Amino acid sequence: MRNLISEINALKDSSVGRSVNKRLSDFSSFQKRPAQDWFSELCFCLLTSNSKAKTAWNIQKELDYDGFMALTHEQLSRRIRANKHRFHNTKASFIIEARKHPGIKDVITPIVESSGGSAAREWLVENIKGLGYKEASHFLRNVGYFGLAILDRHINSIMLENGLIKEIPKSLGRKQYLEVEKKFKALADKVDMAPGELDMYMWYMKAGEVLK
Repeated sequence: MRNLISEINALKDSSVGRSVNKRLSDFSSFQKRPAQDWFSELCFCLLTSNSKAKTAWNIQKELDYDGFMALTHEQLSRRIRANKHRFHNTKASFIIEARKHPGIKDVITPIVESSGGSAAREWLVENIKGLGYKEASHFLRNVGYFGLAILDRHINSIMLENGLIKEIPKSLGRKQYLEVEKKFKALADKVDMAPGELDMYMWYMKAGEVLK
């Protein structure tokens, strides 16, 4: 773990750190941004499930709120597929289902303020079809709440390589997710970062770029 901590600290003092800080500032700005931006971000996170974040981001930039809200299932599926993104029909269905919650900002904000990010995540997993714990954590980080871990394959791989977990769970249900998240949060404390910030450095270590 010592080598991992050293590598993270070195990245923090490099150009990567500046890119991460800029992205975190973008996320924090969501507190003052309109509900339409929150809904667009929700759709982005729905697209990331079992798929590449980069192509999900390309789709988001192409469609944004208007496209996510107005296109038919067939149109959404076709546009997702055109970007060589996986599970185009399923993702289109998730986005259409999410239209029940265009005011997601006004739902999530009071939950976080009264009960914290974990409670907001539970609400998202329970009420937004297609969001698991990873995707719900991702959404909350991207709208400015940095206290949860986004346990994707890159993060799990680094944790395994550095002895923080003994194996990568075949599935991450609630119990397994919270167990691994606890270990991730302990690492975040050691490097004096919020989990949502640490995620970006560890994701960079595997992907070689700072996305979102």
